[in-house]
Amino acid sequence: MSKETESEFTLEENFARLEELVNRLSDEDISLEQAFTAYSQGMEVLKQCNEQIDRVEKKVLKLSEGNVLTQLQ
Repeated sequence: MSKETESEFTLEENFARLEELVNRLSDEDISLEQAFTAYSQGMEVLKQCNEQIDRVEKKVLKLSEGNVLTQLQ
């Protein structure tokens, strides 16, 4: 990975990482240890995706609220 921390990945990059991990887990030749590692990584990436989506949702709600207040004045 070229980036130092997972938090530097965009949502789209994290989705691509999840797809890679799912593909790795689908491989018939994967060992149990490799599968556990891929699963653990996937859960961390999924957690980040959820946090990123929550942040975007909060921004959208804030923008929506601001827009409603502007229209009422």
